[in-house]
Amino acid sequence: MSETKNQTQRILWGAGTARTLRAHWMLHELGLDYETRPIGSRTGETATPEFTRLNPRQKIPLLQDGEITLAESAAIVTYLAQNYGQAAGFIPPPLTAQRAAYFEWCFFIMTELDAHTLYVIRKHTNLVAIYGEAPAAVRAAREGFIKQVQVADQKLAQQPFILGASFTGADILLATCLGWAERLEVPLTATLRDYLERTTARPAYRLAHTANQRT
Repeated sequence: MSETKNQTQRILWGAGTARTLRAHWMLHELGLDYETRPIGSRTGETATPEFTRLNPRQKIPLLQDGEITLAESAAIVTYLAQNYGQAAGFIPPPLTAQRAAYFEWCFFIMTELDAHTLYVIRKHTNLVAIYGEAPAAVRAAREGFIKQVQVADQKLAQQPFILGASFTGADILLATCLGWAERLEVPLTATLRDYLERTTARPAYRLAHTANQRT
């Protein structure tokens, strides 16, 4: 679905990570036109005066959508789903049990699977030069991820997507975490591998994966 030239310019800053992939993926699921600024983490590109004015935290992804400037991948995914994808089912209706479950899963994924476990592993393996070695922390993080992701495994053994029959923004967050876990050599169950294969077979994912490349 394309937009007319009279509609607001949309710009997504950031490429090359699981977190930036989320924003690209939702934009492509919604068929929204946007421009890319494929800046990367730890390249100096997020510390320029131009970008720092947009996001003083100097983090990617960052979405500019008309007068809205929004950072944090889960916030961007949810904002896009709510404003452009509600009719298509990318987020449940407001003030419903399903919308509450959507938020519950998003917060769980971003804390227990992303920040508290996968990012800890990455910091002390791929980014050792910055954060140093911490084998005990890496071991605990791996064990923590495997334990926490069991909840998603149990749910997905009963239904195709994390909220049921429909693919939502919460699936984008979960699938990108599972793909990240695979790259970090964290084992996934057969149910989770099947889910990851199913979600990443979507045409929008393929387009987003290409758009998320730095070169």
